Amino acid sequence: MKLLYILIALAALAASSLAQWTVTDLNPSGASHSAAYGVDTGVQVGSTGGGYAALWHNTASSWVGLNPAGASQSEAYGVSGNYQVGYANIGGIRSAGLWNGTASSWVSLNPSGASMSRALGISNGQVVGWANFGNPHAGLWNGTAGSWVDLNPSGASASEGYAVSNGQQVGRANVANDVHASLWNGTSASWVDLNPSGISTSIAFGISDGQQVGMADSHASLWAGTAASWVDLNPTNSSQSVVYGVSGGYQVGYAMQAGYGQETASLWNGTAGSWVDLDALLPSGTYVRSNAYNIKVSGSEIWIVGSANSTLSGMPHALLWHYTPVPEPATIGILGLGLAFIARRSSTRLGVKRRC
Repeated sequence: MKLLYILIALAALAASSLAQWTVTDLNPSGASHSAAYGVDTGVQVGSTGGGYAALWHNTASSWVGLNPAGASQSEAYGVSGNYQVGYANIGGIRSAGLWNGTASSWVSLNPSGASMSRALGISNGQVVGWANFGNPHAGLWNGTAGSWVDLNPSGASASEGYAVSNGQQVGRANVANDVHASLWNGTSASWVDLNPSGISTSIAFGISDGQQVGMADSHASLWAGTAASWVDLNPTNSSQSVVYGVSGGYQVGYAMQAGYGQETASLWNGTAGSWVDLDALLPSGTYVRSNAYNIKVSGSEIWIVGSANSTLSGMPHALLWHYTPVPEPATIGILGLGLAFIARRSSTRLGVKRRC
């Protein structure tokens, strides 16, 4: 059932500056649980039930099951236009796969010689993920299993790719017993180590518009192509945080605030001080333990996907946060005013002083 809430009305602003957020519960009727991991303009992907790949177009009732025939399990992680990527378990082998909107369109991307694989991101026909050849190797596809390109850097014992944008890929590489956030430009030789100085563990989960995001020693992190460009996004009073997605200069993930004791879906605009609690947009008492997995900025609209546990069932439900300016088009700068309002509201709710 769709749950639609008009959650912000900035009455003090002029009519042209009014802003609106809506939140939609994407959990399909009859599904015990769900999560949304990937988003593009007007389309979302993830999984439902016991782990079956799913596709939505903004509403729970639009749900399309992507689980291929013969698959015992599947999940979709990325979407770009009409294409979706993830994996399906067929015959006991978890294989990276590509869909074109239906379960029957599924194509296995599992490379020759790989015992298993997963596809986690897609952009402009490029698919990124990893395949296991004794250890996982980050890799890149262009629509077929035979197009596989091994991105595992020289000297790395293992690696995984998580996202792709404009011909660049991000993920992780195991280097000298440490895990390092990684950036590639289509080949293993192009590998760039994003691990900041003094950090033992880092991972890059998302990339867009020249920005890379992830975590470094349990702090949400932002890069601009080099280790030295690292920005610590961990909010004040947060014990830990992670960024999973980035688009249009905005970043999403989760933070754990002192005194709250659980994950809360979060939005940033490039600095730790810009942090906003997206959990404050959810109807009070309906959800707990929220997370935001990806974001798409398209013109003046913002689409964010994730999940939160229903207080009725205790199970996670896929969620869509959607921002639109009303009643007439306005610049995305209005978002900052709306987010300031959310931040003040969430600070009161949690009893924590937060900067905005």
